[in-house]
Amino acid sequence: MRHMQIRISWPAGHLTATLDETPTSKALAETLPISASANTWGEEVYFDTGVRVALEHDARQVVEPGTVAFWTEGDALALPYGPTPLSRGGESRLASPCNVLGSFDGDPRLLSTVRDGDPIRVELA
Repeated sequence: MRHMQIRISWPAGHLTATLDETPTSKALAETLPISASANTWGEEVYFDTGVRVALEHDARQVVEPGTVAFWTEGDALALPYGPTPLSRGGESRLASPCNVLGSFDGDPRLLSTVRDGDPIRVELA
């Protein structure tokens, strides 16, 4: 399986992530770079990508913190770094099942510095 790296930047920092080769990651890569406005939901950052894809067969709602996921219902990247309002215990529970693209290379808790409305940029690393 081939991998690609993306860089996600916001005013207070940046992280790189390694993505697996999936139909969703390929569709995302074809649209990069993208800029969006960040939203936060508990310990998750999400933002619109303008990419429309179908839910993949291995989509999951509960993922590890630091997972790069794609929320098909919102055409958005969903980046959990801890519990969300739907979580039970310390798990990262997304709003609904999401396509799993990969994971962050560094500490995903850096995402805690993202504020609602922050400009976010995603590009190939």
